[in-house]
Amino acid sequence: MDDSRRAPLADSSLALLAKGYSWLPDRRRRTGGPLVRTRLMGRHAVALYGTDAVRFFYDEQHVERGSALPGPVLSTLFGHGAVHTLDGLSHRGRKEMFLSLLTGPKAVAGVVDEVAAVWEETVRTWPGRRVVLFDEASRVLTRGACRWAGIPLDDAGALARDLVAMVDGFATAGPRHWRARRARARSEAWLAGLVEDVREGNASAPDGSVLEAVVRHRDADGRLLDPRTAAVELLNVIRPTVAVCWFVSYAGHALRRPEVRERLRADDGAYAVAFAHELRRFYPFAPFVAGRAVTDLDWHGEPIPAGAMVLLDLYGQNHDPGIWDDPYAFRPERFLGHPPARDELIPQGGGDRATGHRCPGEDITVALLAALAPRLARLEYEVPEQDLRIPLTRVPARVRSGFTIDSVRAPVPVA
Repeated sequence: MDDSRRAPLADSSLALLAKGYSWLPDRRRRTGGPLVRTRLMGRHAVALYGTDAVRFFYDEQHVERGSALPGPVLSTLFGHGAVHTLDGLSHRGRKEMFLSLLTGPKAVAGVVDEVAAVWEETVRTWPGRRVVLFDEASRVLTRGACRWAGIPLDDAGALARDLVAMVDGFATAGPRHWRARRARARSEAWLAGLVEDVREGNASAPDGSVLEAVVRHRDADGRLLDPRTAAVELLNVIRPTVAVCWFVSYAGHALRRPEVRERLRADDGAYAVAFAHELRRFYPFAPFVAGRAVTDLDWHGEPIPAGAMVLLDLYGQNHDPGIWDDPYAFRPERFLGHPPARDELIPQGGGDRATGHRCPGEDITVALLAALAPRLARLEYEVPEQDLRIPLTRVPARVRSGFTIDSVRAPVPVA
């Protein structure tokens, strides 16, 4: 069959901007087939969904990710030359560095301990003032992540604003996007200078730190990363850690449910982890991920021509009634005794994180939320009148008010 006959005529770029997270799930419900076929930015695009689609999408013989990332995303979120732009052996070699830094009990505990310590320091300053949880969490995570990574830090507030801006402006045009570009340029220049200083002996990198590992890393060709690329990869460690502030503000939103808050206050590690998983499933983060078909493909009888854009619907899968019972209900207990399968819960991508593009810091995200959410639940505070809506037309979505609390008092004792 001539694949060109399957290519749609209408472009959905404006519909995507208008509908945001709901665009793909709505298209899927209307078409009812194994994929959604459309055009984005003039290119033939197909969208897949389901656990089988996750495995198909992350098979490098089917879809490659590096060349599919648009320039505006690289200039804001990931950075040019980042591990996300690589495929094959080059990607695996760089990815091994990230896995060594971000996975395993020691690495996870190191981040959590530093962030939890900064949280405890910061919470003591909250009584008597109104707190925007999103903003406070971004500064806490920035300070904790930089302490853990061995990155010297003078102004946590300024860096936190830049790291948040990079995430907040990657999927939009206008002021948010240009703010993200400026933030990345500033941060890359600062960290590239730090890398050069360490290599020249004008600054030190703590033994075993993230900073030392990135400064000394050699790619598959045996060469050190150039200072700007090293800066990009340092940001790709601390930026996703700071992006957990989105989920911390979502945690405040979820804790308006009294039964969830009371249970989270108890010293129950299993429930805290289940809460973290449900937070990541229920609330919007990335709507989808994209790649490029490396050859002519077939998906359940539907042709996908080489070079077509291939989308994997993350938000739709995380709310798919075929996978989740009552998907639009917030129920952490769904994960008690049932940890999510690898390709089932995919807010941060799917596939094998050792060889594919799944976020290597996913364990850190879960552990941070399992540590911070109970601490938040144990605080006594009031939630003043504010705009608590989370518009799905905004990418990335966030609580409009940032989730504001006041009249903060000492934590309640652990039951």
